[in-house]
Amino acid sequence: MRNPSSLKQEFLKKWIKGLQICSATKKKMSIIERKKAIKLSADVAMASTRKSTTYWSHALLANASKDDTNKIIIENILGNDDNSSKRLIFNKASMGISMSQKGIIRSKKIVKKSCKISRRARKISPNIIAKQLVKKKTQVLKSLVPGGEYMDDASLIKETLDYIISLRVQVDVMRHLANNASLEINDPKKS
Repeated sequence: MRNPSSLKQEFLKKWIKGLQICSATKKKMSIIERKKAIKLSADVAMASTRKSTTYWSHALLANASKDDTNKIIIENILGNDDNSSKRLIFNKASMGISMSQKGIIRSKKIVKKSCKISRRARKISPNIIAKQLVKKKTQVLKSLVPGGEYMDDASLIKETLDYIISLRVQVDVMRHLANNASLEINDPKKS
């Protein structure tokens, strides 16, 4: 894992670049459009700091690239340092058909397992209850991590830990930026 301060610096640099691109493409934005631009540039900057080495970063970039207007921002933030991941992200087949087929297969498995569980409803043991709770918590976690619904449990835990670290970096940078902005507003003589 990289040093958190270098992650913060790289995230900040790429996030500001994304915000500049967003503001250059559209001069007058509503509050909702600004919110979307901030989120988009933060997500792309956070994912690009991982250089698509994690599945969640690839999923974030792929989701953002679905909209053609976002591709300009993504290409500029990724720059020349990540050409291989750009090809992978903009390749429609890389996220589409195979994932939807996996979802269909999983849903059939879930139906079969639920039928087995309903037959055994008379014999509820603590092991079954524990397995069901773990399964429910895993499903919730899969819905929270980008691309998590297509990961196995071991990969999910590893990706979740990496995603949490990246989110902490993002929050720290944004918090420092907000604190500095409020200090600037409260004490304009220093600038």
